[in-house]
Amino acid sequence: MLQKWFKLQENGTNVRTEITAGMTTFLTMVYIVVVNPAILSSAGVPFQQVFTATVISAIIGTLLMGLLANHPIAIAPGMGMNAYFASVVASQGVTYQVVFGAVFLAAILFVILTFTKLREMLIAAIPPALKFGITAGIGLFIAFLGLKSSGIVVPNEATMVGFGDLHQPVTILTLLGLLVTLILMVRNVKGALFVGMAVTAIVGSFMGLLNFDAGVVSLPTAPVLFDLDVQGVFTHGLYTVVFAFLLVTIFDTTGTMIGVAEQAGIMKDGKLPRTKQALMADAFATTAGSVMGTTPCTAYIESSAGVAAGGRTGLTTVVVAIMFGVSLFFAPVIQAISGLPAITAPALIIVGCFMMDGLARIKWNQFDEAFPAFAIIVSMPLTSSIATGIAIGFITYPVMKLFNGKGREVHPLLYIFGVIFALQMVYFPAH
Repeated sequence: MLQKWFKLQENGTNVRTEITAGMTTFLTMVYIVVVNPAILSSAGVPFQQVFTATVISAIIGTLLMGLLANHPIAIAPGMGMNAYFASVVASQGVTYQVVFGAVFLAAILFVILTFTKLREMLIAAIPPALKFGITAGIGLFIAFLGLKSSGIVVPNEATMVGFGDLHQPVTILTLLGLLVTLILMVRNVKGALFVGMAVTAIVGSFMGLLNFDAGVVSLPTAPVLFDLDVQGVFTHGLYTVVFAFLLVTIFDTTGTMIGVAEQAGIMKDGKLPRTKQALMADAFATTAGSVMGTTPCTAYIESSAGVAAGGRTGLTTVVVAIMFGVSLFFAPVIQAISGLPAITAPALIIVGCFMMDGLARIKWNQFDEAFPAFAIIVSMPLTSSIATGIAIGFITYPVMKLFNGKGREVHPLLYIFGVIFALQMVYFPAH
């Protein structure tokens, strides 16, 4: 039955290989069940709610990807968007229910775009410089979050930020965890991020920084539907927030899917087979996650680890979904781990590094391409706002192209967004 459903023989694989690949993918991305609740609970969202929503949305998206699209690409709440969520709650003075309303609206728009040609138009309209700049900016954003939460970077009155105190136990443990994880990474150890977190947790327990007072195993908490405040999105004018969630989800998901598919050799004539089913998996997972209590879902680049282990079909992702289901029973351990920043900070810093990959494809020798990307990358961490970074990029790019005599190279949609963002920043600035 598995052979027939997933077409294992046609894809040059077998059940054993697919199971191994699924386990590999899971181990490389399981850190999200620790990091995501840790970040969102800092914004006031109940930890258990986020944990359950993270796992359930990952199961939904990954199962749909495996059963409908038959691709070895796992889905889960994306890094970067969780940090952005927390920053919106802190800077805009709104409740997390309102921001989840923005996530829900972005998810609905994503579903609609998936059924139309608008998604392709939007992707085609935005130039590589802005796409890669956005990804890299988010990378710096979440890396800075890791540095700050661990005490490696601290506030400084003279310079705004400064180097932390290396005598602090949490900071010492973070640096140790980072060193261990980096060594595992360069040695190509499978699941290096997860193993690094485990080692850091063990050391932290010996240092008296980590306690499992609530136990190790517990029955899963049933998912609870949030009372989303969609009206609050319009009341507070969070249109840029909705657009930021939508934009990053589209580019992150599409780019990752294509990259993993290329690696797996499943692209056909430059196109991803069953693209609509693959995108629907992510869109439905994001929609479900928003009403349960987590941020937008995306395809995970860690899926490439499973592909490297031989995964070629949706059976790989079905195995990933099953493993996420098992993790539901270990909520007490995960809650204790997430309460110690030293365990999650190294993962944030290293994932931030991964997101710098696209910088090599920016045309740095062309100033009208380089500066908008640079402006996005710099402004995101320095303003603590992904939306502000996106807005600055969308404003500067068409303006520079226009005055450089290359106005016709810019898609009309970019001019429209540029004007919208300029008006938003002047009359409805983020605080």
